[in-house]
Amino acid sequence: MATTKANGLVQLGRLGAMMLAAAALVASGSALAQQKESHLVTVVKSQKLRVCIWPEYYAISYKNPKTGQLEGIDIDIAKELAGELKAQVEFVESSFQTFIADLQTGKCDIGMFGVGATLTRARAVEFSDPYLVTSIYGVTKKNHPKIKSWKDMDQSGIVVATQLGSYVDGFMKTYLKNAKVLSVQPPATREGEVASGRADILMTDYPVAKKLEATQDWAMIISPTEPLAVTPYAYVVAPGDQVWLNYVNLFVKTIKRDGRLLAAAKKNGLEAIVETK
Repeated sequence: MATTKANGLVQLGRLGAMMLAAAALVASGSALAQQKESHLVTVVKSQKLRVCIWPEYYAISYKNPKTGQLEGIDIDIAKELAGELKAQVEFVESSFQTFIADLQTGKCDIGMFGVGATLTRARAVEFSDPYLVTSIYGVTKKNHPKIKSWKDMDQSGIVVATQLGSYVDGFMKTYLKNAKVLSVQPPATREGEVASGRADILMTDYPVAKKLEATQDWAMIISPTEPLAVTPYAYVVAPGDQVWLNYVNLFVKTIKRDGRLLAAAKKNGLEAIVETK
């Protein structure tokens, strides 16, 4: 009698364990399914598109200090993407230091602020087709006595300011043969070095060059004779969501084809670097 009762308890224990295991499996499967739900589905359901931006990027995703409003090509294109999805756009402040974590943790659905598509970053996030392609540009004083074009720069006695640690800094140190590279570290700025006369010209990407031209009376852009350290800018999403990436890529192809990308580039003074292919 005691043996029968013990066997029964054992069977009940096994049954309970099986039921708990099954419940855990179902819960795990449900959580996995929820985790893997595409951002495309989430955006359509919620009717909200969360877009990570860096609000200091002139002509890209820039909070105008005079108006307090966001402006730039990626602000315009984000609104177009939200419109296609029948969603409201919500801009989420991010930065080049935090956007990977912001995407991976679901703080935003997409990053749209001129992110350079590099192999290093591609280990952690996924990039759309490029929509802008920038080179390195110079900015000097309009009245500089020696520098009127790119070929005038690489001379003995010329000081070229770069941002310490940037890809431009490393590139110019190997590119220039005669001019001296001044690697500028914050709180000092490249434009401050040129304005003060401690440097003759600074090196940067096209949007920053355009900002200096628009905001500094002394600034004049010097274009390279050929593209240098070419960097494609793309939209960026969290890894593992192929459905969402496919949709974003189709959107980029669509706005290239129907002219919306070129129109936004012209509106923001970036037609020189727009990628329409």
